[in-house]
Amino acid sequence: MENYDVIIIWAWSAGYPAWMYASRYKLKNLIIGAQPGWALATSHKVENYPGTISAPGKEIMDNFKKHAEISGSEILQEMVEKVDKHEDHFHIKTTSWKEFKAKRVIIATWNNHRHLWVPGEKKFLGKGVSYCATCDGMFFKWRDVIIVWGWNTALTEALYLSDIANKVYLVHRRDTFRAEDSWVEKAKQKENIEFVLNDEVVEIVWDMLWMTGVKLKSGKELKADWIFIAVWTIPNTKVVDHLNPKKDEEGCLVVDQRQETSIPGLYAAWDVTTNSNKFKQTIMSAAEWCLAADSIHNDLM
Repeated sequence: MENYDVIIIWAWSAGYPAWMYASRYKLKNLIIGAQPGWALATSHKVENYPGTISAPGKEIMDNFKKHAEISGSEILQEMVEKVDKHEDHFHIKTTSWKEFKAKRVIIATWNNHRHLWVPGEKKFLGKGVSYCATCDGMFFKWRDVIIVWGWNTALTEALYLSDIANKVYLVHRRDTFRAEDSWVEKAKQKENIEFVLNDEVVEIVWDMLWMTGVKLKSGKELKADWIFIAVWTIPNTKVVDHLNPKKDEEGCLVVDQRQETSIPGLYAAWDVTTNSNKFKQTIMSAAEWCLAADSIHNDLM
């Protein structure tokens, strides 16, 4: 069983910078991730990462990966099945039964998006379907868009998009929202936000390669260029849940200013943590992983 100073779980905008910093600190490190780049690699264009004016998400992630490799990090393209702790070290097992030991572990697994499971949703991901208005909203200036759901995320994203888009349809299956009243009142004051209540999206309609609108359960059809599915996400922390780390009410791992969880030696960053006001952007993920790697370096010294 090979030993490492630190094993980094997941290969994307958070994991690659942690690799780079761990390697620069001469820490023997391994990153294990099934899909390099993960969600960001599927973005057709990214324009909110400093130093990158405009580029496909895959291009940015490829550069992250190259930087980590040049720094001297090892990559294993697999899934981690379980992380156990034995006294002063961690035992990591992959789905192909490979086993590793590490003095420290950093975890940055993903959040599971809730889906509508309607025709066209999977097919047109990135071509009319998105789960992040902050990520993709700027591409739809003066266009018509749809937001689905009625919790805080949906209302705040609708307000954000109302300053960019021509028209924002807010579709919710109930007649009242579950978001905080203050967000609802602000949305009501926006002339270009239209509430579509007591209705549900049942199909995403397209013409050739792009979305053109949606069909609703009521039989109505909304014409729009993009749909943002703002159903909440669930942090995927199952590989460490049996260790009983402290979590908040949303299931995010509670971390301190050093990115360390309540389990000594187990660090976490980005989507699955309580840090950075849960602002799920690439620049935040990269920063948190660098901080975690630096904290581990200080620990081991």
